[in-house]
Amino acid sequence: MQAIQISNPATLDTMRVVHLPNAPAPGRGEIQVRLRASSLNYHDYAVVTGAIPVPAGRIPLSDGAGEIIALGEDLTQFAVGDLVVSTFFPDWANGGPQDGGFTNVPGDGMDGYAREVVTGLANWFTPAPRGYDAMEAATLTCAGLTAWRALVVEGAIKAGDSVLVQGTGGVSIFALQFAKAMGATVIATSSSDEKLERLKAMGADHIINYRGDTKWGSTAKKLTGGRGVDHVVEIGGAGTLPQSLAAIRVGGHISMIGVLAGFQGTVPTAMLMGKQARVIGVTVGSRRHQLDMIAAIDAIGIRPVVETRFPLADLADAFRHQESGLHFGKIGIEI
Repeated sequence: MQAIQISNPATLDTMRVVHLPNAPAPGRGEIQVRLRASSLNYHDYAVVTGAIPVPAGRIPLSDGAGEIIALGEDLTQFAVGDLVVSTFFPDWANGGPQDGGFTNVPGDGMDGYAREVVTGLANWFTPAPRGYDAMEAATLTCAGLTAWRALVVEGAIKAGDSVLVQGTGGVSIFALQFAKAMGATVIATSSSDEKLERLKAMGADHIINYRGDTKWGSTAKKLTGGRGVDHVVEIGGAGTLPQSLAAIRVGGHISMIGVLAGFQGTVPTAMLMGKQARVIGVTVGSRRHQLDMIAAIDAIGIRPVVETRFPLADLADAFRHQESGLHFGKIGIEI
């Protein structure tokens, strides 16, 4: 089968297309999946560029979707032909976050889905939403579930709430879609007026160009009548947290998801205490969260935004497109 492997040193120029032996037949409790699609996340980019060290030969990509082509013994939850989508933490079935970090995360602690066929435990996957194709399903593993956990699991979003989303990457687009489907008001930021208009067309109630408005947190607060927003989906990290705190209402909720504007920096502790805000780090979610999200998608009918598609053999070019920052929504990989 065809696959992509990371070399040493890990760079976009040293990733290589390889031909590996076929995946083994599934054993008891396992399924074999013919992968059809993946999608790119910032975590994947960090792996393939060496920012997150992995052994040479690692197969990257945490997202994977395709149809089951063989079943092991004692499996009744799936059938041959079912479209399934991978889970980010294969060992986190339910309950609170698990210890162990990224030890068993596909494309990091173990081989990922930049390959044609995989054999693994059935609980590494869930059913895909009804009516989705493999590409749409592959966007859910990381970006979709992160947005769902931020707003629904941790934020307990309800109709009438206000949500601030940052930028136009996969998590932010999903957050916009989930928030609007649940009756929330959405304030969206971007540095591109063109992208802001696209966000508005998708349902954003208010848009702010953060490059032209450096005090966008205060602007967002004014857009709520001075009360402040209920939820912030914080993608930037240390560099944008002060503005997120300026935007949040007293007692509001900030989900820390990304580090695009800095890994560390000064935290305005007096503002944080004064706002009595709840700030929580969110790293994707459990299999139970994913099943709940998929049930919700089946009910509300949202569809992912897949901006560009690349064949697996051109994975390095797909990452270069991600690096450019020109994408809107998800970058898909066809397998």
